[in-house]
Amino acid sequence: MGQDNHSGGDPQEQQWGSPGQQPPPAPQPWGQQPPQQWGQQPQNPWNQPGGQWNPGVSQPGPPPQPWGFPGQLPQGGWTPPPKPGIIPLRPLGLGELLDGAFQACRKNPAATFGTALLIQAVISLLTFLFVGSLVPSALFSSEFDESDFESVESNAGWSLTGLSLLGVISVVGVLLLQGVLVVPIARSILNLKTGFAQTWKLCRSRLLALAGMGLLLTVTFVVGLILFGVLLGLLVSALGSAGIPVLIIGILGLIAAFVWVGVKLSLAPAALVLEPAGIFRSLRRSWQLTNRNFWRCFGILALTAILVSIISSVISVPIVLITSLVTAVGSGPDPADAGAAVALFGLNVAITTFFTAIGYAFQAAVTSLLYVDLRIRREGFDLTLMKEQETAAVNPDLVPGRRSAQPGPDLGGATPPGPAPYGGPPGPGYGG
Repeated sequence: MGQDNHSGGDPQEQQWGSPGQQPPPAPQPWGQQPPQQWGQQPQNPWNQPGGQWNPGVSQPGPPPQPWGFPGQLPQGGWTPPPKPGIIPLRPLGLGELLDGAFQACRKNPAATFGTALLIQAVISLLTFLFVGSLVPSALFSSEFDESDFESVESNAGWSLTGLSLLGVISVVGVLLLQGVLVVPIARSILNLKTGFAQTWKLCRSRLLALAGMGLLLTVTFVVGLILFGVLLGLLVSALGSAGIPVLIIGILGLIAAFVWVGVKLSLAPAALVLEPAGIFRSLRRSWQLTNRNFWRCFGILALTAILVSIISSVISVPIVLITSLVTAVGSGPDPADAGAAVALFGLNVAITTFFTAIGYAFQAAVTSLLYVDLRIRREGFDLTLMKEQETAAVNPDLVPGRRSAQPGPDLGGATPPGPAPYGGPPGPGYGG
């Protein structure tokens, strides 16, 4: 009987595939490890003694995560943008703008409502004193006599001057409110709470510039209105009766131009405080940010103004009517009645001031978030906010978008510079 050819012989001559046999490892290029066999667990290069990276292990560890997205990204999934504070760091919708403004005011009531009440109270007090000095009996009685009209006519110059000053103060107050409130609103985006005193401390270096901007816009508007009125009057007088349609069209065109310029420059106070920049550069920045977004900005600002007006009217008008009626009925020659009338009139002014301030605060919050939204859409401002979120823990006085008022000890005296706007060179703390 012959021997089985497969039962003996040189083991190197055995064919691959016999039970219990594994193929020999193929030669690998220099610097590479042989592939893992089936059923074996791949080695983790990070799971080494002391946490050291082992470059000889073929399988890498977890992929590096992009900045601002904590945790491991799911394979083939979608991770929502971070939301450290009142809004997600991405382009915003109308509902998110309104909700973010409400959340910012609710979380920082002293900084938002307190600031608005302070500014509006000053304006209301000046108006009260002006009316009292012009027509003293108007504060105590609802009846006018001939002496009151003579007093108004004799003080026509003072009346015009006082009304002009009140108009300038009102415009400056509104711009001041929008510029100051952008600080707590921007800090709320990074989940930073801001107090009343801290708000004024962080924006005190920009108060004079805000007042100058308000004065400049008021003077420009008055001069433009006077020139437009003179030209329109000359044109109507030259055309005679045919100039009436021209007058109507001119007035409508003036209103449209005022609304257009107002929307285009509505973001200037926020740019003046957050970037920071000068008065003229802030006006130019607002004009540039609203390019190709005019109708969206106009719709958001108009809708916000309508909502605030409706809510304020529903709450305040009945109260004002009741106090006005009591004042008219209770006023008389009796000093006690006069004192009660003055008290009720003061209550009327206080109620109007309170609800007006709340409305202005909410509108300023929406405008501030609209400024942030446009910078996110045009300049990637969300990346700058993500970077500044890292510094918020060590810098309690951080103002997003510009150099901090009091940097923390670990920051070296400044916040990280943001991307340069419109291709310009980045500056320290410019923030996009």
